[in-house]
Parts: sequence; structure tokens; C-alpha cells
Amino acid sequence: MRVEIWSDIACPWCYVGKARFEKGLAGFAHRDDVEVVHRSFELDPGRAKDDTELVTDMLARKYGRTPDEVRAMEANVAANAQAEGLGYLTEGRDHGSTFDIHRLLHLAKARGRQDELLALAYRANFAEERSVFDDSVLLDLAVEAGLDAEEARAVLADPEAYADEVRADEREAAELGANAVPFFVFDRRYGVSGGQPAEVFAQALEQAWKDRPVTAGDDAAACDADGACEVPGTAARNA
Repeated sequence: MRVEIWSDIACPWCYVGKARFEKGLAGFAHRDDVEVVHRSFELDPGRAKDDTELVTDMLARKYGRTPDEVRAMEANVAANAQAEGLGYLTEGRDHGSTFDIHRLLHLAKARGRQDELLALAYRANFAEERSVFDDSVLLDLAVEAGLDAEEARAVLADPEAYADEVRADEREAAELGANAVPFFVFDRRYGVSGGQPAEVFAQALEQAWKDRPVTAGDDAAACDADGACEVPGTAARNA
């Protein structure tokens, strides 16, 4: 069974939602048969690469909130993050374009290190004083995740590298009707929006597993209704 997760590094509820989903998955009896794929979604796709500002300033401007209201918003998210065992800085974090991060995550996916890089990027962005909008930080994170430094550097230097993959993920999100993240899709049958409690993800996993299609195997041992049992391949050899 496949679970696809559309998210953005700049999204605090994606950070919290990932932890809650993983808790739900940890208690799922068939967790070893679940493939998790992270998909790209930019909350601020029109922002230029070098256009960064403090998160608190962005929130105040975007939502027309006072500094006290922004602090209250951030404190609420921090409390939810801390309840999941996550670190969360309420002040001093940057906000900027996440396009390069998504491109690097596609490289990590191709190298089997996507989840590792995503976890490191979330932690750097929300819990550590490391700006993920700085190429040198991104390169350090890529190496920490197990990627080759020169390959990661080449991707960051080429704005077209994995750009099509990022845009394809975003088009698919639009086709699925996802206009907010995190957005979880279970075997293309069920969708869960937002950083829901772990119990909600556990229920979605159970339901999707129950409703998954059953496919026939290839040339497997079987017994007929009359009790005759055949070893795979023997019928052809005896013909």
C-alpha cells in the first residue's frame, strides 16, 4: 500500500503532521508493507530565491495580525509540536522560497534518502537556528542525509534540475483537489487533510488496507475444490 504526502518545509502543520502520521503508522500491523512517498507543494511558489524575511513578519503581513497575535499563533503551533516531542522555535525563523529544497528532496528520493533529508530539513527549519533558505545549509543537510556532496551541489547550482518533478507533483496536487497541506493520500482511495491526530491516521491506514484490491499471484501452489493439490510448474512439466 502506498501513502503519498504533499507537504512543504515552510508549513509547521506539515512538520507536526509528519510526526503524528508516523505514530499512527508505527502501530499499524502492516506497516512494513506501506510505502511512504513525499510529494512537493510550495506554499509560496512565486517567491524569488533571494527573497527571505522573518516568519513573524510574513505572518503579520499575510494575515493582518498584530505582533501579539502572531506570537499567540506561534505559541499554539509550538505547543502542538512539543506535544509530539518536536522542537519548535517561535522567533527568529526565516521564511523564503522552498523550491530548491523540493528539488533536493527529489534527488534524495532518487537515492533512497528522501525521508532522511526531509526530517533533517524540518528540524533545521523549526527547531534549530539553521536557515534552510541558505544553499550552504542545504548542502550540509544533504550530506547529513547521506547524499553525495558534489551531486547535491550540482543540483542546487542548476535551477532546472528536478524542476519538472516538483511541478509535476504540484499539478497532481491540484488535480486531486489539494489546496492546503499537509495532504495525505492512501492508495489513491482516501485523503486526509491537515495535521490530524495519530488516531485519525491509524484509522485511515486500517480502512485503506481493508479496501485495497486483491491481485492474483504468479504460478503459486494451490488446491482445487476437489482436494487435488498441485505444485507450481508441475502441470506444464507433466503435459
